[in-house]
Amino acid sequence: MSKYKIIMTGGGTAGHVTPNLALVPKLKEKDFEIKYIGSYEGIEKEIIGDAGIPYYSISSGKLRRYFDMKNFSDPFKVMKGVLQASKILSKEKPDVIFSKGGFVAVPVVIAASMKKIPVVSHESDLTPGLANKLSAPFCDKLCVTFRESLNYIKDGKGELTGTPIREEILKGSRIRGKEICNFKQDKEVILVIGGSLGAKNINDEVRYHINEILKSFNVIHICGKGNLDKSLDGLDGYKQFEYVKEDLPHLLKYADFIISRAGANVIFELLALKKPTLLIPLSKKSSRGDQILNANSFAKEGYSLVLDEDEMIEKHNLMEKLSELQLRKNDLVKNMSNSEMKNGVDAIINVIMNSIKKK
Repeated sequence: MSKYKIIMTGGGTAGHVTPNLALVPKLKEKDFEIKYIGSYEGIEKEIIGDAGIPYYSISSGKLRRYFDMKNFSDPFKVMKGVLQASKILSKEKPDVIFSKGGFVAVPVVIAASMKKIPVVSHESDLTPGLANKLSAPFCDKLCVTFRESLNYIKDGKGELTGTPIREEILKGSRIRGKEICNFKQDKEVILVIGGSLGAKNINDEVRYHINEILKSFNVIHICGKGNLDKSLDGLDGYKQFEYVKEDLPHLLKYADFIISRAGANVIFELLALKKPTLLIPLSKKSSRGDQILNANSFAKEGYSLVLDEDEMIEKHNLMEKLSELQLRKNDLVKNMSNSEMKNGVDAIINVIMNSIKKK
């Protein structure tokens, strides 16, 4: 029988799930039994199922900053989720809850607070998302990735921990990556990755410039489910995937440069790997602007270059930025090598352990 029990929660995107998995090996070392609460249909169900962690599904409503008729019905889904989570917590009697955010986490955190179960949450982005803002009053501690984030957290609940990074992402093989791609010409390699759901604007822009890009680089393009372009199959120096899981560490190790969105989880993994990166954050037209803040913070530290998405679409200036990325490669790698930002796993585990001791 395990010494402690933890229930983890979070979902909606891979960014609200995979950091949980980064904590699992260390939690098991500390003799934790681990279970998970997520939504019925979210991406977290598949990811956690693949990891072999027992999974409970609950009702989850999405709370929006804009007017939508669902804003009137979704609060009832949240209330239903609180009742369902409460029953699960009564049955499981965990010592602590760890929340990675996303709307499915809100009812779990509320139910845990009602039952006086310690709650530790983690916010990856520079400013807290809506789900973590709603959860904050019910949390004991809110761990953050960026030092600037502490300014947004009240009541002394903020803890600067960094973000948890999966150990396996750091253990890729360049040789295996080369074998997977089997490029015929020995050119520098760009890996294009738009997050778990892909990124249409980045996909379109890369393909717009593909012949010019291939003059200087080989391209690995992870374009998201349903976003393959069959007309580019067989193009020398271009390899496209819908989604990559087990082989991702090998492709990351093989790549010389990265084009990426600017979600906090991925940019901190790229920092740990010391990969010169061109960040293309989601524009404010389709997000709350958190990726823009993340990207600007990294640019200020000298870890990455940034390309504004709207400017990219209007000016088609991706090639200019790629040329700059090549020129600044050594400086970016040097800055990343000197970074004090560390893998947040140990710091977060310490916060979790302390919350149990104070119980």
